[in-house]
Amino acid sequence: MKEYDLVALLIDLPENRLFKGDVGTIVFIYDEDKAYEVEFINADGKTIAVETLEATQIIPIKSQQAILHVNLTNIAA
Repeated sequence: MKEYDLVALLIDLPENRLFKGDVGTIVFIYDEDKAYEVEFINADGKTIAVETLEATQIIPIKSQQAILHVNLTNIAA
């Protein structure tokens, strides 16, 4: 994985309202791919979280394989 790649979470981070399948962008790589700084944005393009994640906590998104979805837990009724 490299900077600006889209990735999906493989774990839930409920304290930040991030859940498995949420999509983020790698913005920095630490220690030769041991950890990644990942930015998560909302539909308006505003940053909602920036998390340092291990490689085992994310998976790269291949555009031909992925369907993006909306995390409805973050939408107020």
